[in-house]
Amino acid sequence: MLRILTETDGVSGNEKAVRDIIFAEVSSFCSETKIDSMGNLICFKKGRKGGKTVLLSAHMDEVGFIITKITDDGFLKFETVGGVDSKILLSQMVRKGDLKGIISLKAVHLLTKEEREKAFSESDLFIDIGAKSKEEAEKVVSVGDYFAFDSEYLSQRDMIKAKALDDRVGCAVLIDALKKEWDANLICTFVTQEEVGLRGAKAAVYGLKPDFAIVVEGTSCNNMPGIPEEKRVTNFDGGVAVSIMDMGSVANRDLVSKITAIADENKINWQYKASVKGGNDAGAISISEGGIKTASLSVPCKYIHSGVSAMNKNDYLSCKELIEKIIENAEEI
Repeated sequence: MLRILTETDGVSGNEKAVRDIIFAEVSSFCSETKIDSMGNLICFKKGRKGGKTVLLSAHMDEVGFIITKITDDGFLKFETVGGVDSKILLSQMVRKGDLKGIISLKAVHLLTKEEREKAFSESDLFIDIGAKSKEEAEKVVSVGDYFAFDSEYLSQRDMIKAKALDDRVGCAVLIDALKKEWDANLICTFVTQEEVGLRGAKAAVYGLKPDFAIVVEGTSCNNMPGIPEEKRVTNFDGGVAVSIMDMGSVANRDLVSKITAIADENKINWQYKASVKGGNDAGAISISEGGIKTASLSVPCKYIHSGVSAMNKNDYLSCKELIEKIIENAEEI
């Protein structure tokens, strides 16, 4: 399922293909499903005993590109959708369905001395699809079309490489949770437009009123050469990451304490996310409906927001196991 999800394109605002896959996979396991006007997929699963209601949330969208202009000679100008570092873009392959393109720049031997010494910006780049003219390009591309990183899923040793691990890892965890039977009531929201301002989550939780919420995410992981230990945020193969605070939310401390106690009791490998930078849908969910008790659990991902994100399989499994233990113990949380 993770392979299918990551190899499907769903740049923010264009998540339908991802949503269709998730809906087909989980609808038969749910008591009720609905798709709201923001494109969020909201799934309800009635518990065997009722009682508390657990909300799990993951976002379907990924970072990518939107076409802003087609030049007279058939090249595509673009802007990034979501937080993408322009330094990683040069020579990247991108796609719109079966149409492939290369992000490029004027060749180095054609640059002036001043141009070679200056860092390039996103505005200098273009996508080359092999068109000879604007008219030829317009047969297959329009302004406003989305492109995604062109990247294949790779499993090697304990590592998985793919695009969009942020946040298809969360979507995969929620899918597995919906396929199981629980005593507690479960609501899973697969939301849109997280990468451009947590927009889907703001609408998705309206009227749900869960007892508590867990946002399941992919987060940054920087344990690599040249990064001091205190700046590594999370460690690869360090277990599921538990957030305390970020730029958009402060996790409910009582909820965090109970989650980490469950992890310890069940010998699940976990770590704190050692940074308050960044943010996720907890920033929207925690302040909705008069306030919802919210925490975030994340899978550490190297090279996040690129076409070659990488995660450790053990970190993914520890996230999945902890989520399941939380649902099992919902009445004590």
